[in-house]
Amino acid sequence: MPESRLARQIATAVRHQRELHQLTQQALADLAGLSQGAVARIERGDRLPSLPVVERLFAALGRQLRVAVEPLDTHLDAALDALAERSLIERIEELGLDRMLDALGDLPYVLTGSSAALLQGAPLPVDAVEVAVRWCDSARLTGWLEEAYGQRWNARWEEWGGRRLEPEEPGEHRWRTRYGELRARMCDELPEPVEVRHGGRSYPVEPLARVEVADPGAADLLRRHRQRLALSWAGGETRAGCETRAGSAG
Repeated sequence: MPESRLARQIATAVRHQRELHQLTQQALADLAGLSQGAVARIERGDRLPSLPVVERLFAALGRQLRVAVEPLDTHLDAALDALAERSLIERIEELGLDRMLDALGDLPYVLTGSSAALLQGAPLPVDAVEVAVRWCDSARLTGWLEEAYGQRWNARWEEWGGRRLEPEEPGEHRWRTRYGELRARMCDELPEPVEVRHGGRSYPVEPLARVEVADPGAADLLRRHRQRLALSWAGGETRAGCETRAGSAG
């Protein structure tokens, strides 16, 4: 992954977590033992900070850095192109989205992350249903997970099970259930949704602009998709212009 992209992703994650905790840059700097200027530079993504500095920042926010790998750019582009060619209905059925939402019943939620992006036409990879759930509904979510034979993801051992189901317990908010995988973003208030309709069904989804703020991974893929669309359109206009001029010359 190019350094510029990694710096941008860290910048987005730090800024998002700081804003979630309602801290100023100076307040976060004080907690992490850094200067306000250092926090500002990191959030701008000017350059890649050292790992100890990043770990101090996230520790001050009660978070920790997790490293993951992804396909090389060329493979990622091919995957996005393949997803763009598939129908939305087919992808919804493959995800088991309606089955999961029907099972959730009257639990208040808003679809977020890649699930929200999918329903708004973005060709992002989606391997789990992602929802926002209020902390005040945590007990209801836990009860539902018990009935759905849920297993909590254990990032330390990279396996399902071995952790308590309750969202209040440390660990990723990620569960495997009889209806598929569910990932939750716990929040005090649900994000203001927009209504998206497909196949006669209505879905409450987080707008793409908010998805990009809350999910750095989805934001990076959305940015990449838009850049490639812009290049494709620009290339098409250039070719069309050349063909028009060639026809005029004839």
